[in-house]
Amino acid sequence: MPSLKLLPWDYAVRNLWRRPSRTLLTWLALTVVVFLVMVIVGLVRGLERSLSTSGDPEVVLVYSVGAEMNLEASAIKASTPGLLTANLSSIRQHLGQVCVSPELYLGTIIRTDSRPQGGLGLIRGVTDAAPLVRRQILLTAGQWPGPGELLVGRFVATKLDCPPADLAIGKEVLIEGTRWKVSGHFTANGGAFDAEIWCPLPDLQQALKRQDLSLVACLLKPNTPPTQIDVFCKQRVDLELKAVAEPTYYRSLQMYYQPLRALAWMVAGLISASGVFAGLNLMYGAVAGRVRELATLQSIGFRRHAILWSLLQEGGLLAAAASVLAGALAVALLHDSAVRFTMGAFALQIDAVAILTGCGVGLLVGVLGALPPAWKILRVPVVLGLKWNV
Repeated sequence: MPSLKLLPWDYAVRNLWRRPSRTLLTWLALTVVVFLVMVIVGLVRGLERSLSTSGDPEVVLVYSVGAEMNLEASAIKASTPGLLTANLSSIRQHLGQVCVSPELYLGTIIRTDSRPQGGLGLIRGVTDAAPLVRRQILLTAGQWPGPGELLVGRFVATKLDCPPADLAIGKEVLIEGTRWKVSGHFTANGGAFDAEIWCPLPDLQQALKRQDLSLVACLLKPNTPPTQIDVFCKQRVDLELKAVAEPTYYRSLQMYYQPLRALAWMVAGLISASGVFAGLNLMYGAVAGRVRELATLQSIGFRRHAILWSLLQEGGLLAAAASVLAGALAVALLHDSAVRFTMGAFALQIDAVAILTGCGVGLLVGVLGALPPAWKILRVPVVLGLKWNV
């Protein structure tokens, strides 16, 4: 019986080309919705990746108890690295050098050639022991900084909102009234260090007129828990120290930014909802002019569910095409691009989760947007539908 049959698949495909201008506009509108969803999800995924890849499971951070999770507010004695080295046997050694990295970390105004007013950047004073402890650091150009020199992370230009040429090797920047020369560039595999500037610790202490430290990073021996360091910090209450495994520290930062992540997901939901309403308007316009056509299909034996399925196929095809275009644009234009935020900068991640979420929203918009108008038009009696004036 013809009434039990579905319309041919190519019928839905041909209908898309009967009104090319309307189809094109609908396709572009769906592409914008899917693209925006991918961008929002990419922001969340980029922030999560930046924090999750920053922690080395064998590194323990020792800093001031009063600083809580804000390393910039930490201030500990310059003798702390020596005390840790002398009292702890769980710290690793490499070629006779103890893997302990004393560091001074703060945010300050950094002035470049194109930004004489300066921008807020993150600077970390380190010693030659830093590469032994911060094992994710990779020097990509130039050399390790000497006196009066800087090592620049790959996202520093984004953090400072200045052209990358301002931070080329050999260029000078002004920090705390002192001019520093860029000696090299480094990357931290997408971690938080990518938005930082590194310099020799004694030079930074002299420029800031400080002799204290912000933290001490200790690399433990393999398969060694941080218990010994934690016990030492609790016993020496006079030092007011706190020991935290580096992955634990960055997981706490993830909790700190939980409201931001929740807000981003809420924005993605609002964009998806607006896309559904936009799809409703578009599909109402696309279906409203086809009442006589749909009534004719019913009169020759096709049931309403078969016609409805064909209309859903059209919406699904448009949504799938829009998802493909949006995904290609997002990956080509935005993947791994730098984004500024309060803590520094991170790379936008248009990964599988972002693409699948965007495509899912696109298909949802295409199908749900076509369902209500199609059902409303199909409820028109066949006799009235055949007399319908377009």
